Amino acid sequence: MSVLAVENLNIRFRQDGREIHAVKNVSFTVGKGETVALVGESGSGKSVTALSTVALLPDSAQISGSVTYSGTQMIGAPEPALRRIRGNDISFIFQEPMTSLNPLHTIERQLGESLALHQGLKGAAARARILDLLNKVGIRDAESRLTAYPHQLSGGQRQRVMIAMALANGPELLIADEPTTALDVTIQAQILDLLADLKAREGLSLLFITHDLGIVRRIADRVCVMQGGEIVEQGPAADIFANPQHPYTRKLLAAEAKGLPDPVPAAAPEILRADHLKVWFPIHSGLMRRVSGHVKAVNDASLSIRAGETLGIVGESGSGKTTLGLALLRLIPSEGGIAYLGRPITATGGAELRALRRDMQIVFQDPYGSLSPRMTVEQIIAEGLGVHGVEPGRDRRQMVAEIMAEVGLDPAAMGRYPHEFSGGQRQRIAIARAMILRPKFVVLDEPTSALDMTVQVQIVDLLRDLQRKYGLAYLFISHDLRVVRALSHKVMVMRNGDVVEAGDSRAIFDAPQTDYTKTLMAAAFGG
Repeated sequence: MSVLAVENLNIRFRQDGREIHAVKNVSFTVGKGETVALVGESGSGKSVTALSTVALLPDSAQISGSVTYSGTQMIGAPEPALRRIRGNDISFIFQEPMTSLNPLHTIERQLGESLALHQGLKGAAARARILDLLNKVGIRDAESRLTAYPHQLSGGQRQRVMIAMALANGPELLIADEPTTALDVTIQAQILDLLADLKAREGLSLLFITHDLGIVRRIADRVCVMQGGEIVEQGPAADIFANPQHPYTRKLLAAEAKGLPDPVPAAAPEILRADHLKVWFPIHSGLMRRVSGHVKAVNDASLSIRAGETLGIVGESGSGKTTLGLALLRLIPSEGGIAYLGRPITATGGAELRALRRDMQIVFQDPYGSLSPRMTVEQIIAEGLGVHGVEPGRDRRQMVAEIMAEVGLDPAAMGRYPHEFSGGQRQRIAIARAMILRPKFVVLDEPTSALDMTVQVQIVDLLRDLQRKYGLAYLFISHDLRVVRALSHKVMVMRNGDVVEAGDSRAIFDAPQTDYTKTLMAAAFGG
């Protein structure tokens, strides 16, 4: 018997005087105790379809077709009936727990709110239920976490809290919208194991939305592949992976960063070196705000990167990867030696440091947050030219057009704003902003983690091409080990601020030496 049945679902929106047909004649079912995956790239209609199942779309949405939960028609249902089903019978786990959790309320208050609303539980009874839920989702030392705020938890812990909230009222159907996209590979594996365990113990049905086919292979019973608002292929997961019928499904299955980086020329000069780098942040406490301890973000990191070479930095969130990158760029204070082109820069400041900034650039993880929404693409890309006084005699507009074409963007779009571009295009804008200054060293901080698999492949190919053309030295920070393997000549594995293993990329991937590295590899590649 179907827990959820969607038949001929159509969803339209009106925007700027035109109609957008976001979901087109979609039909699928979710059976009792079954996991169905909705798979596709950003903009394919996955999340809109899921939100429509419990009538969470805005009033501007025009919906037709049928969505039934255990025989109850959801489209056009009265609000009291929908409220009874939402949170009780059908629960959501959203993609980004940091924006889904209220930053002003403790974990206990946020979980207690749902219990009070739906079950009337308060006081000691509510606290006991909250502790049970936190233990069930694997939050260690759950009692001490009750008074914690979301920012005091790691990404994995926040996602576990979201799962606990979704389970609070014993739902029959759990809808998980990209619940592991922003998580490290080990945390991702833990969350998937947790969902599978909960599904078995609680008898849950699961609608799992993702663009990652590796996750689908691991968790789904059946798969629905969406493209442009339509389901182009659906069937048992084993059949879809063994014998995909639709060209788009085959494209998704083939979308994985492959190959190896070009060899580094033997005579390539050393661009950057760090010796025994340490970044400790002081903890101040007491009335006099004396230093009572330190957050040891990076303990003792030494590295060397040559022209045309990529050093991949991997590890879980909080391991010190980004802190190391920022220290190398002299964006945060550090101890130890940093040398650029053989010249010590640890004590460099003022105009000398500003001049150095042109040669050392960074591309951030989030292309949504790293681009100013008030500036056009032309202004964003050209900003560094003005700051550094680069080639003052040249036409800057022409320079912007040239770099846009080089990174695969249409120069005719330079007058548009970031919100008018897709995630992949925005990341290309961020890369163009860094590359227009013709740097020698670039820190790439998770530049592909927020992107669809097919777009990831395009960005990896672009970064390879730029490195090949200009002999760039990359520090590539990522938790996606497949992308790291495709781009990196050397790999450094970090955990809790320590470098636990470092060496040639092939040696690290083929024969990891430490238990932690072996765990990372097993989580990323299986085994």
